[in-house]
Amino acid sequence: MDNKIYMIYGRDPSSMTRSLLEAEDAASLIGDRSSRIVIKPNFVIAGDPDDGATTHTGITIAVIEYLQDNGFENITVAEGSWVGSRTEDAFRLLDYYSLAEKYNISLVDTKKDRFRKVESHGITMEICETALSADFIINLPVLKGHCQTLMTHAMKNLKGFLSDRSKRDFHRYGLMRPIAAINDLVKPGLTISDSLCGDLDFEEGGNPVQMDRMMASTDPILLDAYSASLMGFSVDDIGYLKVAKEWGIGDTDASHAETIELNKPVVAPSKPKGQAQRLSRYTDADDACSACFASLIHALKRLDEEGSLHLLDKKVSIGQGYRGRNPEIGVGACCSGAAHTVKGCPPKADDILDMLHDYIS
Repeated sequence: MDNKIYMIYGRDPSSMTRSLLEAEDAASLIGDRSSRIVIKPNFVIAGDPDDGATTHTGITIAVIEYLQDNGFENITVAEGSWVGSRTEDAFRLLDYYSLAEKYNISLVDTKKDRFRKVESHGITMEICETALSADFIINLPVLKGHCQTLMTHAMKNLKGFLSDRSKRDFHRYGLMRPIAAINDLVKPGLTISDSLCGDLDFEEGGNPVQMDRMMASTDPILLDAYSASLMGFSVDDIGYLKVAKEWGIGDTDASHAETIELNKPVVAPSKPKGQAQRLSRYTDADDACSACFASLIHALKRLDEEGSLHLLDKKVSIGQGYRGRNPEIGVGACCSGAAHTVKGCPPKADDILDMLHDYIS
């Protein structure tokens, strides 16, 4: 693992994924062309990826095509939806049966797999044989909010490798320590983050925030720590990251991340939905990039949760239309002339939140 996090902006998941794979030189990471490769998307439910809950199918296809173009043939897509949902419904909705036939790959519903009991830090769980026998795992999580853990991403996505019984146990144990424990036992070689339009609050989607961004890293724990900052959280806010830090099972210091941008954000107007639409009323956007706007929405959400949003007496300016202008409060490089501002292109939500705290205090 290294500390590099590759980032790319846009709305074409297939081409963006290919660029990330090439930047990471994934073929060299895997090495042996006979390696058993497992691709792990996020199908917590059978849902449309544009609603912010599930991995975009174009990402999975791009990974498969990249692997086959580089001589890898032993490829499996494996996932198990949450308790109460049927994985095959997601496979069917997102056309994975046709995908498996077209590319001649294996498709595994982990709920129907064989399981092996394993243990870490006093926590016993049942992990599917497909994951435990893999030579290389490519994790494809969705960056989104979660009603219990605040954020769900790379580390939590590994829950799909568990039996339903262990998924229930994870909730009985409070989620945080078990999530850290599974990441001590299962270590993806590469994580490609679908952070295109993850939900603002809930694992099952419905309030997507258009971020128009994807990321890749060989270190899922550092990637989660960095992603927390994009959503306006600290490591200590995210319980399983805090446990991982205490156990020393990964780097949770987001400042250690070396972010490498493969391109720059572009203006891509989108109409916010759900809670994001309500929060957008506190913004004054003029040609704003989606990634920058998403960071502001996440920061406003944190402020709302604190009960301080009503203290924000002016709308927050954002977007390229503010270049050369001097608004009272603004975010991003385009609003560098604002009396109260935070730099970054795009800025992180935790930095925006700090600025908003200073403004309303």
